[in-house]
Amino acid sequence: MNAMDIKQLELKSWDLRQDILDIIIAGGGGHIGGDMSVLNTLLVLYKNHLRITPETQNDPNRDRFVLSKGHSMEAYYAVLADCGFLDLQEVKARFSKFGSPYIGHPNNKLPGIEMNSGSLGHGLPVCVGMALATRMDGRPTRVYTVMGDGELAEGSVWEGAMAAGHYRLDNLCAVVDRNRLQISGCTEDVMRQDSQAQRWAAFGWNVLSVDGDSIEAMDAAFTAARLHTGQPTVIIANTTKGYGSPLMENKASWHHHLPTAEECKQIAADFAARKEAARHAQ
Repeated sequence: MNAMDIKQLELKSWDLRQDILDIIIAGGGGHIGGDMSVLNTLLVLYKNHLRITPETQNDPNRDRFVLSKGHSMEAYYAVLADCGFLDLQEVKARFSKFGSPYIGHPNNKLPGIEMNSGSLGHGLPVCVGMALATRMDGRPTRVYTVMGDGELAEGSVWEGAMAAGHYRLDNLCAVVDRNRLQISGCTEDVMRQDSQAQRWAAFGWNVLSVDGDSIEAMDAAFTAARLHTGQPTVIIANTTKGYGSPLMENKASWHHHLPTAEECKQIAADFAARKEAARHAQ
């Protein structure tokens, strides 16, 4: 990417945040806090690094992605629609409606979605299997997963981490959305994990700790992960829950808060102001 590409993605990210807000309001619920912290990761991954398009989604050599923190589905819908896998207006019209395939967690009956998820702790172990299988088949496939930091209290995550390190799966990249908040409060109060970088390194992983709110930093991290050999890579994306509006930022109560009409106006205004600031930034 060059500077113009990054700027284009930054501008797009603010439009997608508004799409997320619209989806949540239309469906009467969602996980807005985590949606906002993970959006830039998903946007950069799908636009600049993940080798999959609507035309190649059944190609056995495609890259694979699993949203392990499946409750951040509204952000995933916004990115999939922007990439042409889904129709955004249909998502907005049918999200969380009875009988709709557009549910609050990934549904692999929809185009572009590899795996149903939502029961936390499963994404990484499954991706370990995908990465090992595609390597055994001699395919050029890279495998990616995004986890929440609260999710790392699940034991299956560390079983997967141990296996990935053992098999030196350098075609595997995991991202931890490290916003430091979960539904019940601060992660350090619920289950302390401030030594996360050391823990991953002890399991044999290449560890990158970056500003996950920065599109430029996430792009550089994904590039570094692709170039690193001999180890799987974990990107600890230090993010802000509810990123984009002071009304939501760093507040555990916004994990799945449904904004009121007045709150929606304020959030939309904050997004518009941030987009305008990004437009004029050097």
